[in-house]
Amino acid sequence: MTKSAVEFDPFSEEFYANPYEIYRRMRQDAPVYYNAEYDFYALTRHEDVAAAFKDHQTYSSARGVDLAQIKSGMPPHRSIIFMDPPDHRHMRNLLSRAFTPRAIQTQRDTVVELVRKYLDRVDPTGFDLIQDFSALFPVEVITRMAGVPEEFRQQVRLWIDETLHREPGQMESTEAGAQAAADTAIFYYNLVQERRADPRDDMISTLIAAEIERDNGEMTSLDDLEIAAFATLLGGAGAETVTKLLGNAIATFARHPDQWRTLLDDRSRIPAAVEEILRYEGPVQYNVRCTRKEVRVHEITIPEGKPVFLIGASANRDPDAFTDADTFDIDRDRTQSQNLGLGYGIHSCLGAALARLETTIALDHLLDFMPRYDIDWERCERVTMQNVAGWSRLPVRVLS
Repeated sequence: MTKSAVEFDPFSEEFYANPYEIYRRMRQDAPVYYNAEYDFYALTRHEDVAAAFKDHQTYSSARGVDLAQIKSGMPPHRSIIFMDPPDHRHMRNLLSRAFTPRAIQTQRDTVVELVRKYLDRVDPTGFDLIQDFSALFPVEVITRMAGVPEEFRQQVRLWIDETLHREPGQMESTEAGAQAAADTAIFYYNLVQERRADPRDDMISTLIAAEIERDNGEMTSLDDLEIAAFATLLGGAGAETVTKLLGNAIATFARHPDQWRTLLDDRSRIPAAVEEILRYEGPVQYNVRCTRKEVRVHEITIPEGKPVFLIGASANRDPDAFTDADTFDIDRDRTQSQNLGLGYGIHSCLGAALARLETTIALDHLLDFMPRYDIDWERCERVTMQNVAGWSRLPVRVLS
């Protein structure tokens, strides 16, 4: 295939710093992009990405959801994120019981408690919004739900950060990242075994007692590996998504102070603001799938067995899907197109409602805590992570 004039390297410094100009050029000049170095394809237009998210018969998750996994040829462990139907449907039907609207609302008091706890500890004259606040409370919420003992909850976050970290130019996890992934898996496996012996009122104990329908129609219990895999996924998604979403929100509002003032005047707009942050600069940049069969998109053939990046963050900036797509506007018409910030189709985020609740509550409290603020941009640092975009450091000062 002819090399594209656009260069998209998901492991480059340029991509980690700001991918949106790269996405614009890809949508315009290479809507079906091919990277010869890594031998993958990428879709960037909203129409194509949304369609691919819903087409699990063509774009499979069963070989992994990141490039290194798919390239390794090793089958991933049994986790819902690595499943296609019918396995996925059976597992999601079971796991979604923990994220019903009623179940999410029962977490409201916990979220408020933890947001206040960590916000009360920061120094308004100078603090790091990520390290001192937004990295701390989301992992407490999700691991408390799962049943992780309090003394291990922040350790789970540190393992997740290390697992997702990538050195610029490196596709595979670092040695420390691989060890962190192993430590996380061992921790949750041991915790599942502890809960089998001593059940509690938590999600892991609930999953131990539950049964799932298998492909042959038989009802069986989940085994320890299946439960540990889900707990690992839950801890990662629950910690990283809100941490990065809040950081992106505060950075974006600093550049659009008029929008922050709008929220100060009308807190009822906070949910709409959360949706706009998810669209404009959401934490999840892409998901990777593997083609199960040859597919033709925009007169270009993607062969069977190829990794394909479904770049939801680009689709959310597609001007054919959203009017003035590169404009941050909390009052925009959200009915124009599907917001892909938390996925779409069968693999849409199970905990999306919880992430929205946490972010809404946190923004409400931050509006009270720092009605006026500035950011020390020279000291800010971005993460270099697989799939996830956001800030690792965001120094903030509250203004009088």
